[in-house]
Amino acid sequence: MNILLTGGTGLIGSALVTHWHNQHQLWVLSRDSHKAEKRLGNKAKVISELSAVDFNQLDAVINLAGEPIADKRWTAQQKQRLCQSRWQLTEQLVQAINAADTPPSVLISGSAIGIYGRQDASLIHEDFSHYHCEFTHLLCQRWEQIALQAQSDKTRVCLLRTGIVLSAKGGALAKMLPAFKLGLGGRVGSGEQYMSWIHLSDMLRLIEFLLLHPTLTGPFNATAPAPVTNTEFSQTLAKVLHRPAIFPVPAFVLKLLLGEMADLLLTGQRVLPANLVKAGFEFKFATLAPALQDLQG
Repeated sequence: MNILLTGGTGLIGSALVTHWHNQHQLWVLSRDSHKAEKRLGNKAKVISELSAVDFNQLDAVINLAGEPIADKRWTAQQKQRLCQSRWQLTEQLVQAINAADTPPSVLISGSAIGIYGRQDASLIHEDFSHYHCEFTHLLCQRWEQIALQAQSDKTRVCLLRTGIVLSAKGGALAKMLPAFKLGLGGRVGSGEQYMSWIHLSDMLRLIEFLLLHPTLTGPFNATAPAPVTNTEFSQTLAKVLHRPAIFPVPAFVLKLLLGEMADLLLTGQRVLPANLVKAGFEFKFATLAPALQDLQG
């Protein structure tokens, strides 16, 4: 297949390039083409403008681009960057898809479980509609609305409502590991907030699953079927590392350090991948302990 990938130097995107480079013709859109070429090598053709690729020749578009949501404090300016880095590019992709005579057959576009907003222990499927209206919800809702404008009888749209992607090479787990390896880990805040996670390997597999099943469309919760509380996550990680987990991080400390962004760590959602399971997708890592053991193997 001819596949255009945005966000190709990110955690998921770069892993997709490695996974697919011998199977498909990959085009990676990057604002920093030199950095992308250095990171991806000859695994993909790096372009800096959408006009460099013919959308009539593309079979699929995988849209994962966006400013990292947890790297900087959420000032008004940073919130604007987080939104526009997702919304503007998605609009450009949709326009290019709609302008093509023979457009790609699928747009798989990023979103996040943050669309649901903070929730308690309620089990959340894709048809859940009692959203908590806050920044992450507004960001993801608009992101999805834009992507869905590419839906037609020629192009289907799949929305990836991604949870916490676990990888030893980046993302949330890589940030947690140093403290936990030193025996300084512990729950965050009350520890009662749910963490809906997914192993990077399953993330890649489900994107491929959506790519190859032409009847699938709409939102998909990209999370493992066994979400856990923050306390359970901390205890499981510590056990896998053979370390204690006795140093909790108080909520007020996080709020002082991170401001509003602390909500990402102090609140959560208990999300189930109902649409993926219904479609027949099988997780390789359905529960947390084996996932963490694999990543530390």
